[in-house]
Amino acid sequence: MAQNDTVKLIGSWSSPFALRARVALHLKSVKYEYLDEPDVLKSKSELLLKSNPIFKKVPVLIHGDVSICESLNIVQYVDEAWSSGPSILPSHPYDRANARFWALYVDDKMFASFDAVGGAKDDEGRMAAAGKLMECLATLEEAFQKSSKGLGFFGGENIGFLDLACGTILGPVSVIEAFSGIKFLRQETTPGLVQWAEKFRAHEAVKPYMPTVEEFIAFAKKKFNVE
Repeated sequence: MAQNDTVKLIGSWSSPFALRARVALHLKSVKYEYLDEPDVLKSKSELLLKSNPIFKKVPVLIHGDVSICESLNIVQYVDEAWSSGPSILPSHPYDRANARFWALYVDDKMFASFDAVGGAKDDEGRMAAAGKLMECLATLEEAFQKSSKGLGFFGGENIGFLDLACGTILGPVSVIEAFSGIKFLRQETTPGLVQWAEKFRAHEAVKPYMPTVEEFIAFAKKKFNVE
C-alpha cells in the first residue's frame, strides 16, 4: 500500500539536509513530487508550516496523509516503507546503531564546528575554531576507514545511511574553505574522506540534487551579504 500512496517532499535546493531525503528516495526508486522552498530562511509556505508546525523547517516528507520530519528520520522511514531498491541502513543491529551514532556526531559536532569557524570574531578565534574542525574531520576519517572496510563508501560498496548523513558536510566545508583560505579536506590528513567526497558527489543518486561548489559559495555570499 505504501507504494500506491501519494508522496511529496518539501525541500530547498540549498539545504544539505533535504539532499539526504532526495537521495534516499532516489535509491529506493520512489516517485514523488518535489516542492521547493526557494528562500526558506525568509519565507515559508503554508504547507510547510502545516506539515512541520514544531520546527518549521525542511525537509518534510508527506506520504499519503502523514508527514515525516527531520532528515535522518525521513531516511530511515523511506528505507523501511519501501522494499524497492537497496537497503539504506545496515542489516546488523550493531552496524545500525553505529551508523546512527556517527550520524549524530555529524549533526552535533561537525555543524557546531562549522558555526564556530563562521562566527569567529577575530583571526585568533578563527584559527582555534579551524583547529577544532580539523580534529572533527580527523575523527570522521577514522570512522570512514573502519566503516568502509577499504571500499568506496561508509556503507561499503554502496551508499548507505552514514554516507547520506556525512554528505551534508560537503557544502559547508567548501564554503568555509573558500572564505577562510584553509583547506580542510586534503590528501595529507583525510585521504579517505577526499576520495569518498569525490565518489559521493559523482554518484548517480546524488549528482542530480547536490549543488556545485560554486553554487554553494554564491548562496553563502548572498546569505551573509559578502562580496
